[in-house]
Amino acid sequence: MLSIARNSLRHTINRMFVARSAHQVEWTFQALEPHISEQIMKLHYTKHHQTYVNGLNAAEEAYAKTPSTKEKIALQSALKFNGGGHINHSLFWKNLSPVNEDGGKLSQGPLKDALERDFGSVDEFKKRFNAATAAIQGSGWGWLGYNPATQKLEIVTTPNQDPLISHAPIIGVDIWEHAFYLQYLNAIWNVINFKEAEHRFLEAAE
Repeated sequence: MLSIARNSLRHTINRMFVARSAHQVEWTFQALEPHISEQIMKLHYTKHHQTYVNGLNAAEEAYAKTPSTKEKIALQSALKFNGGGHINHSLFWKNLSPVNEDGGKLSQGPLKDALERDFGSVDEFKKRFNAATAAIQGSGWGWLGYNPATQKLEIVTTPNQDPLISHAPIIGVDIWEHAFYLQYLNAIWNVINFKEAEHRFLEAAE
């Protein structure tokens, strides 16, 4: 009787596990050229992001199946690393847009006003962001985040695949795979989806 109950519980837990998948990119990998190469984007999506998705699925499935508290604790680092990688990259793809779809275009509006208020100018913001992210050693992310405590936009970095918790993420840039490509840090501003960033900003500032 006990074994039947255990098997029933195990099947119930297994049904609770739902595999995740990478966010569907709304543009072709070639669409960001000549600013960001097709090869970089394809590698980033099909290899790097997919690796985090696979790792998260494996960790969540193992967590759902194991009855051991010790094993659940041991899985925390894998959940954090792969879960953060999946969350961050899902946001990253929405951060980007081809030039012919207004990528890189920051129109006059609430986000531009806030950047000028908090950094002096949009160019000064980009300069400070590039400097902060270029200083990251190893894996990490550079963020434009909204601080609910100060009600200001701030530049934040996080190590490895840690998601941004202290601020509401407005723009996130993955630094590890691409920081050493000469085109990357400066060219990415030509394909930033500022409409999506402004939408996030308005939601965070409500």
